[in-house]
Amino acid sequence: MAAQQPANRPSRRGDRPTKICPVCGRPFQWRRRWSAVWEEVRYCSERCRRRRGGTVDPATR
Repeated sequence: MAAQQPANRPSRRGDRPTKICPVCGRPFQWRRRWSAVWEEVRYCSERCRRRRGGTVDPATR
């Protein structure tokens, strides 16, 4: 029988939603500080947010 996690215990990392950064093409996961604005988060980092004008083709990285 599988034990269930308590409600106050964080979920496993693999269970978190992910998105693909449009600048660097890398996947990034949900973070607690983004919980209220996850739908608005587009970039994986501050660096990518500053470089948002130019997208990089992931195949040429």
